[in-house]
Amino acid sequence: MVDPRYIRMFHEVVRTGSYSAAARCLGYSQPAVSQQMRALERTVGTPLFVRAGHELRLTEAGRILAKHADSVVEDLTAAQNKLSAVKELRSGGIRVCAFPSASATLVPTAAARATAENPDLRIRLSEAEPPDSLESLRRGECDITLAFTYPGIEEQVSGDVVGLGVLDDPVVAVLPAGHRLAKRRSVELAELADERWIAGCPRCREYFVRACGEAGFEPDIAFTTDDNLAVQGLVAAGTGVALMPRLVLSFLRHRKVIGRRVRGVEPRSILAYTLSDHREVPTTALMLETFRQVGAEMRADS
Repeated sequence: MVDPRYIRMFHEVVRTGSYSAAARCLGYSQPAVSQQMRALERTVGTPLFVRAGHELRLTEAGRILAKHADSVVEDLTAAQNKLSAVKELRSGGIRVCAFPSASATLVPTAAARATAENPDLRIRLSEAEPPDSLESLRRGECDITLAFTYPGIEEQVSGDVVGLGVLDDPVVAVLPAGHRLAKRRSVELAELADERWIAGCPRCREYFVRACGEAGFEPDIAFTTDDNLAVQGLVAAGTGVALMPRLVLSFLRHRKVIGRRVRGVEPRSILAYTLSDHREVPTTALMLETFRQVGAEMRADS
C-alpha cells in the first residue's frame, strides 16, 4: 500500500518540475522531499524519475503513476473537505454556495429566519453558477448548493447528491420602457422574433435558443454577457431585448426597462442540493427546510 502522503508529494513534484520547487510549495526542505520520493520508489519497486542535466524527467513507471495521481489527490482532498464539513456542521456552522440572484434573494431571507431562531448558527456564503456549484458540493467545499436548471437540461449529479425543489422561477422578456409591447401584461415569444437579442449565461442561453426554436425562429444574438445589469443596460440603450429569470428583476432592475411574462415558456427550477449523508445533520436539515419555506412563500406572493 502506497502512503497517501507520498502520492501528494509526488503529485507536487510532477506539477512543479523539481524537488526544490515542490519543497517550497509544501513547506518542506528539499532533502525531505528527496527522501520521501526515494521511499516511494522503494515502495513501488522501480525508479519514477531520471535526471537529464538539470531537468527532472519521469520514467515510464512515473508517467503511469502521474496519470493516476491527479484523481487520487482530488479524492483525498474531497474526503478531507467532507470530514471538515462534518466537524463544522456539528459545531453549528454551514457553508452555502449559491448563484448570484439566489444569493441576493433566497439566501438573505432564509439566513435571517434561520439565525433568528438559532442565534449560534454561522453561515458561510460563496457564489458559483451551476454546474460548477454542484462540483463544489461534490468536492466537499460546501454543505448546500442552490442551483438552477431548465426543462430539457439534464443535471449531472452523482449518486450521493440529493436535491430539494425550492422555487419555479418564471422567465420574463426584458424590454425597453418604450417598446411597442410595453403596455402588455404578457407576450408571446414569437412576437419578438424580429428583435435583436442580448443572451445571458451559458445555461440560460442554451435554453433561450431552444425556446426560440420551438417558437419557430432563430434568435439574432447581438450581444452575450453573464452580467445581469449589463444585459439590462444594453436593453435600456435600445440595442436589443432579452429573456431573464424574474428573480433577477425582483432585486436588480434598470429604471428604463420593464419585464413582461412570456407565455408558453417554462420556468427554470431552483433546487437546494446536499450530500445524502448530510440530510440528517441538524444544521443542514434546518437550512434545507428554511429554503423550502422561503421558496413556497415567494411562489405564493408571485
